[in-house]
Amino acid sequence: MTINKTASPEAGTGARQHWMSVLARAAEESLEQWLEQLGCPKYRHLRAPEIGLAMVRGRTGGTGNPFNLGEMTMSRCVVELPSGTLGFGYVQGRSRRHAELAAVFDALLQQDEGLQKTLIKPLHDEWLAARREQSRKAAATRVNFMTMVRGE
Repeated sequence: MTINKTASPEAGTGARQHWMSVLARAAEESLEQWLEQLGCPKYRHLRAPEIGLAMVRGRTGGTGNPFNLGEMTMSRCVVELPSGTLGFGYVQGRSRRHAELAAVFDALLQQDEGLQKTLIKPLHDEWLAARREQSRKAAATRVNFMTMVRGE
């Protein structure tokens, strides 16, 4: 197994963490559309998409002692492009295809920095818009108990 060392230093750990989180939260349909637009690259599975469990840990009060909160379902996949670049995909839930798409795009992003602007930015903006909409709907149902008057 070889790791592509030709990726630019700008595609460092922080940038890769960001794009992997965006790919994991992106809608599977959006990733399918982007793959069609870019043309499906050739790749092979090093680890076929599989479903498993991961332990979720929490901290008491957010900063205190760690504890096991419970398990969550996740899917993962590892692919290799013909150039030898490895792509990893980890997503929440039971979607093998989503994990595979995330792995393919992870590998492509390591090779092409331009995809960060053309792919990751729109996917991130789409996720932010959906999150704002969900927050707006939740805020509409909010009750302020301090302004309620007690009936006597």
